[in-house]
Amino acid sequence: MTHKQTDRRAMASIHANGMHGQEETSMAKREIRLINYIAYGSNDFLGAGAMALMAAWLLYFYTTFCGLSPVEATSIFAVARVVDAIASPLMGYISDNFHRTWLGRRFGRRKFFIMIAIPLVMCYALIWVSGMSYWYYLASYVLFELVYSMVLVPYETLAAEMSPDFKVKAKFAGARILTGQISAIVAGFLPGRLVEALGKDSPMTFFYAGLIFASIFVCVVSLLYTFTWERPYEEIIENEDDTRLGFGQSMKKLVVDLSSTFRIRAFRQHLGMYLGGYISQDTFNAVFTYFVVFALASDAKHASNLLGVMAIVQFIAVSLFIPLCLRINAAPAYRIAVSLFGLAVVGYFVLYMNMPAAIGVLLYVPTLIAGLGRGGLNYIPWNTYNYMADVDQIVTGRRREGIFAGVMTFVRKASQAGAVMIVGLILQASGFVSGQAAQSPETIATIVNVMLYVTVAILATGFVISLRFRLTRQSHAVLMAEIEHLKQGGRTPTSQAARETVEALSGWRYEQLWGNNTVGYRAGAEVPVAEVRRAGSPA
Repeated sequence: MTHKQTDRRAMASIHANGMHGQEETSMAKREIRLINYIAYGSNDFLGAGAMALMAAWLLYFYTTFCGLSPVEATSIFAVARVVDAIASPLMGYISDNFHRTWLGRRFGRRKFFIMIAIPLVMCYALIWVSGMSYWYYLASYVLFELVYSMVLVPYETLAAEMSPDFKVKAKFAGARILTGQISAIVAGFLPGRLVEALGKDSPMTFFYAGLIFASIFVCVVSLLYTFTWERPYEEIIENEDDTRLGFGQSMKKLVVDLSSTFRIRAFRQHLGMYLGGYISQDTFNAVFTYFVVFALASDAKHASNLLGVMAIVQFIAVSLFIPLCLRINAAPAYRIAVSLFGLAVVGYFVLYMNMPAAIGVLLYVPTLIAGLGRGGLNYIPWNTYNYMADVDQIVTGRRREGIFAGVMTFVRKASQAGAVMIVGLILQASGFVSGQAAQSPETIATIVNVMLYVTVAILATGFVISLRFRLTRQSHAVLMAEIEHLKQGGRTPTSQAARETVEALSGWRYEQLWGNNTVGYRAGAEVPVAEVRRAGSPA
């Protein structure tokens, strides 16, 4: 062990006492209680709820009450994605390294940003003010996106940092998605109830909905800050190298680390499944209100009721998919969810061809089926995400939760905004006219075709990718055992079966694992990190 490493471990023991909520307890030994699951899960009211309300209603709000054309509305999403392409990954990088500052040692490298975001999340209500200029809507949307990243990127690291246990991580994912489904129920039903109270032509419907959501965000982020923790300071110090980088090197490291996540096979497959499940829902959500209002000649209240019922079933479905994933593993469960949602979308199309029946109670049949499928699609990718840093660790020998969280937050927001953008552009091209109570037959046909063909095509893509996904409860146990074996200085696999398992998950030969590769940035990148590690303690 080098003198620098000895000094840094001594400093770690001193600084650890100053870490908020992390005193003397490693993540493996700290007891996780019900309140911790509740606090962690509740934050997805922000994570999923904000996106659910925007995905279902924001394009409709912009084009109906704000005087924006579909192209103007979608340009807001496009500009925000450019900003977020920098902000979310940068937030991941900063939170990974913030422990080197006094504020990071005092409040936590993740939790400092969660703390300062508590009052800032109220800016969500500003998005839903009618009668303002294009520039106001652009500024308010971008502002919330930045605050959202400030919370979500650190948040998405916490499950992996609070516990290494497979079952515990699955419970964290379940708590998160169950709360997300509650937020989807509120996002579905609330606008309809406000329409009843204020009238279908009142833009205040959406402002009050945004204000209610923003107030809830303050409460859940406060719970998250109070009842969660992150990896102790001494563990962070022991797992980093001694190199201190200048600004230019730091920016290069950020770019290299972000791109390196795609060199992990399990993460690429995870993203394919994630995008298949979420972009299909985002596309469906963006067009569904238009489908009900224009194709079925109904109103926003009816669309709200359908979305609310769907969200209730999604909540129930998450409770069913949690044990199903443990029993048959994630990929088969994912294919069941894809099949259910695809069947439901086809069902809407069939009922649309018989419009009088579709407006009646029969429309709730595909709504119930869609809820079952969407519940699984919401839970499964976030369950598998919690294990991606473990697969990365056996490749790089490092823990990079923040980098993966930054990539995931950007991908999530980019996919949601991208789906809404594409729908808006297609509507504009089809002749959609903002503010009109009825649309042309060509526009209505476009709405129906987008909901059917685009949604099903994206679902099919996720289904195909899931056929190659190999992360299971059993393979994860093998992975963790091999990580421990390599930590102890092992250089060869414990068995041929173990070799095959970790190679299938990582996409790298066993001899290239544990830093014997060029995945990720390190100063003097031509020298594999394993050579540095052999001179000191294993990371």
